[in-house]
Formats: sequence, structure tokens, C-alpha cells
Amino acid sequence: MKTKELKLMNETDMDNRMADLKKELMKANSQIAIGMSPKNPSKAREIRRTIAKILTLKQEKAKQKTEVSKRNE
Repeated sequence: MKTKELKLMNETDMDNRMADLKKELMKANSQIAIGMSPKNPSKAREIRRTIAKILTLKQEKAKQKTEVSKRNE
């Protein structure tokens, strides 16, 4: 998923998307663990990167909120 698309999402959409991605990652990892070749081997890597992007964006938004609240004090 592109970073631009993620930036347009609100917090709840990001949380829902991250939960779905974690489920997909669990399925992909279980296929790899039992020795079954996954349909798309690079899918697990892509999912991990998307989860990292979501977490980074959430952290940046939280940081911005704290900076704004400090300025108002």
C-alpha cells in the first residue's frame, strides 16, 4: 500500500487495516513454517513493510499532537 493512501486514512481505518495485515502475515508465516511454498513469496515482506508504514504514520501524528498541545500551553 502506498504511503499517500495511508496518509489519507484516519486512525480507525489504519487500525482496521493493520489488524487485517497482521492476520495475512500470520497466514503467510504459517505457510512458510510448515514448509508449504506461499503463492507469493514476497507478500510477507510487503505486509511487514506496510505495517511499519502504518506504525510510523501513527507515531508521527501522535508527535504532532503533543507538539501542538505544548505550544498552546
